[in-house]
Amino acid sequence: MVYQVAPTPPPGVFRPMLSSLKRIFSDDAQWAATRTTAAFSARALLSVGIALFLAFSFQLQSPMSSVTTVMIVANPTVGALVSKSVWRIIGTIIGATISVGLMAVFVQSPVLYFMGLSVVVGLACMAATFLRLFRAYAAVLTGYTIVIISAPAFDNPDGIFLSAMSRLAAVVVGIVTTAAVFMVTSPRRSDTLFTQIHGLFRDTVNYILAFHQGYSNVPAQNPDALPGSTFRALPTTFHDSRAAMLTRIARLSDAVEYAAADNYDISVRQREIRAGLARLSGIVASYHPHTITPADTEQDRAVHGEIEAMLHTLLDLTKDQALEAMWTQGCARIQHTRAIMIDEARATHSPRSLLFLDDIQDLLGQIDTALQDLSRRGSAGRRLRLQPYLEWPTALRNAARGALITLLTTLIWYVLHWTAGPTMMLYVVAAASLLSTLPSASRAAGMMAAGTALGIPAGLLCHIFLLPQIDGYPLLWLSLCLMLLPGVWLQFHPKFGVGGFGYGVFSTVMLQVNNPIHYYNDISLFNGWMALFMGCIMLVLSFRVILPPNHRLDAARLVMSLTRSLRRLALSGRRQGKEWLVWENLQLQKVIRLAMRLSFFARPASMHEYIDAALATLSLGRLIERIRTIAGSPDIMGAQQAAIYDALGTFSELAHNPLLTAASLRRAATILCPPDALTLRPAAQVEAMACLEQAARIIEDIPGFLDQRGPLQWAEDYPAAHRPPLAAVRTEAG
Repeated sequence: MVYQVAPTPPPGVFRPMLSSLKRIFSDDAQWAATRTTAAFSARALLSVGIALFLAFSFQLQSPMSSVTTVMIVANPTVGALVSKSVWRIIGTIIGATISVGLMAVFVQSPVLYFMGLSVVVGLACMAATFLRLFRAYAAVLTGYTIVIISAPAFDNPDGIFLSAMSRLAAVVVGIVTTAAVFMVTSPRRSDTLFTQIHGLFRDTVNYILAFHQGYSNVPAQNPDALPGSTFRALPTTFHDSRAAMLTRIARLSDAVEYAAADNYDISVRQREIRAGLARLSGIVASYHPHTITPADTEQDRAVHGEIEAMLHTLLDLTKDQALEAMWTQGCARIQHTRAIMIDEARATHSPRSLLFLDDIQDLLGQIDTALQDLSRRGSAGRRLRLQPYLEWPTALRNAARGALITLLTTLIWYVLHWTAGPTMMLYVVAAASLLSTLPSASRAAGMMAAGTALGIPAGLLCHIFLLPQIDGYPLLWLSLCLMLLPGVWLQFHPKFGVGGFGYGVFSTVMLQVNNPIHYYNDISLFNGWMALFMGCIMLVLSFRVILPPNHRLDAARLVMSLTRSLRRLALSGRRQGKEWLVWENLQLQKVIRLAMRLSFFARPASMHEYIDAALATLSLGRLIERIRTIAGSPDIMGAQQAAIYDALGTFSELAHNPLLTAASLRRAATILCPPDALTLRPAAQVEAMACLEQAARIIEDIPGFLDQRGPLQWAEDYPAAHRPPLAAVRTEAG
């Protein structure tokens, strides 16, 4: 007998795989992430097995609907799962009610029914764009449920009510099973979240410390800025660290809201914690290239030394103590440093040092309040109710996409009499609704469609090699686990998460696992798979070809929204008071969306300039609020108060001629306190002058950003679109 030795594979074939496995076991962070993913996958697949078993036991008409429900609601955070499940039930009930009503009204008019269905799905997509977190699933399930309930009832409209009850039963089975499995097998500890909040506060303090240590002496280097500008060109590492901090704060804020649905310790302090996190994001955003940090004189360096000493004290206090234990000492240290800044401001003869001292003492006040909100119950944050930003253009575009794709698929089914038409309708309505919950639906549409399309060959392999071998429920469950595992696992990957979600959710639709299980009809299977593949094509066409996004236009709208908010704030005639944080958080949401839009078309250098300018508008809004507060001081005389309000009145021209507004602010600052009288005027007049001067400087640094004829407001093929990002469009006189 002759043995043939197999050829040795090239050494580079398995090297990447072995390298990846080695990193998983040697890197603590990757090993922890792998364990988390494996634990979530095990819980999700266990929920699938129990839900499907119960659906078979209850003799439900569509048992795989319970599996689809598990794949949608499964979430590693139990609080998020509970919230998601509750809103999914609400959406299912609303969808079932609307489905019965539409069928009753248009039972004899299919075309009118399709039009009504398209309108409802469009409204659901718009609501899904507006709603935050898993509240959006109520809107998603509204349109999705209508199609699932209505499709089987088209041949027999009298069975619509039984179809609705069957669908609701399958959803409830999936939700209850998933919630029970995850709540029993997942540890729910509030101390883990409090540890993350503690670490985030320390990282924010380190971020501020790095700014004072590393970026204090960076001169103005922006070639497009006006003479005397304080707008500097900071290194890329600064922009990256700031973006990372803002992203961490946003994610932790969402995690707090999730945990509040399941954890009492978090729920009783939810508002204070979210207010404190919002203040931290405002503090991070306040440190931008315009921030005045002079270190020209010995006095300036001493001030920086005091700030750094205070920050080191906070780091030392939080090293071994929780925020709840050290907040009194920390706040006392912050207030001590703030008092020093105020005293230095009263004694300074330098206008630039005065602006810096005024700015830093206000930021110290924000740190003080943030520490109180994060460390104790009953702080000022409890009275705040943060608001989500409603981006109407994006919502209307998603509504149009959802309505259009629904109408097209229903008409294709109606005209061609395609037996698999309902399957295509089911997919496009569900996918369009789910995509509407994402920040960039068009970008995710391709990934969602690709993940769904990959489920077709997976379903073919499952039907050929796995399902024919089963002789009982355990093997059926194992077959489903093998098919669903790639989608469940990839949901944790930041790049392929949307595709993994599409694969995991819609691959369940590709399997003909009914009650009872009959022989598999190849023609029926391929007919359904073709419907899903056509749905993927239509999804991409609708979101990326027929109604594609215009990221430049969206960015321009966000910029003008920031300008309008400043205008309204200056002209409102009333102070925001304790609601100031709500305004700032709303504008910061716009800045985050602006960064995402710019990432699609802008060069990194231009993107950094635009984001820096957008964050400077937040500082400008804070200055406007402070100016209004100071204007009511008894030390502000009648003529001086009139000058302040006249200057604020010129904000009506901010979008037309920002330099005119800046000049008016400077004139008011001179009336309040000339530069040579800093030590002679009352403190309120000096503070008002400093705020007016800072506001003028910010506007003079970013006139092209604020102007409605700035470069971002023009289409790419216009010459004006290629002007320097922040340069003035016209002079003050123009």
